[in-house]
Amino acid sequence: MAEELDTRTRGRTARGRLRALDAYLCQFEAGLLTRDDGPWARAVFVDVGFGEHPWTTLESATAFRALSPELSIVGVELEAERAVAAARDHADARTHFREGGFALPLSPDEPARLVRAMNLLRQGPPERIPEAHRAMSRHLLPGGLLVEGSSDTDGAVLVAHLLRRTPDAGTPAREGLLFHTDFSRGFAPLLLRDWLPRDLRRRVRPGEPIHAFFQAWEAAWKAARAEGHTQPPDAFAESVLRLARMTQGVSTDAWLLTRGCLRWSPPGGTPA
Repeated sequence: MAEELDTRTRGRTARGRLRALDAYLCQFEAGLLTRDDGPWARAVFVDVGFGEHPWTTLESATAFRALSPELSIVGVELEAERAVAAARDHADARTHFREGGFALPLSPDEPARLVRAMNLLRQGPPERIPEAHRAMSRHLLPGGLLVEGSSDTDGAVLVAHLLRRTPDAGTPAREGLLFHTDFSRGFAPLLLRDWLPRDLRRRVRPGEPIHAFFQAWEAAWKAARAEGHTQPPDAFAESVLRLARMTQGVSTDAWLLTRGCLRWSPPGGTPA
């Protein structure tokens, strides 16, 4: 049961912690956020585990509604008192807060277009994580997106799964991994390795695809620095360009490179 994976967290989410992720979604998932044909007209954004205060939910609402002013938002929190307090202080006709966990508290006429669950699956058995992914994607319309991963406390470093609901339902497709750093902690690929989603963190070992990915990125970064790209933003961008020449699925989109983002979408999906 997905409910067995729900665990209470401290929930002390800082303002701005997921701002970079919001910016990525507005840039690359604008069609998903604005689609309004058929059932998409009722489709909501769900923020799972908003914490002690719903700052990230409200910040996402502001960012996404710049594209889709009528978008409905549902903030979900396992702690009943937090959910009640958020609903009392911040709810309106398009912004709702409910008690719940990975089995999302949505009604049958409330499909989801986007579900975000950051910093929730840091504990528990990694082999159970696909179960949580299935539970959270169950309400997604085909083509909808589940974003699940980890960040440090202020969002300076973040890594997230990009999981797409397919028409045949079941486990969502592992479309890609998104890496982000704001360079406030400098930059080296291993800095991002430490914030991998839980199901990948212990698989950075020889013979595993995620290990090969980081080995290649580390080599690309060292080569970039050896040629004079020593400032963290410059070293990052040059390392990604070099990595893309030897690793399939690494995006070299200029928007990503200038914002400290790397998206890896290998053929066949990211390693399971």
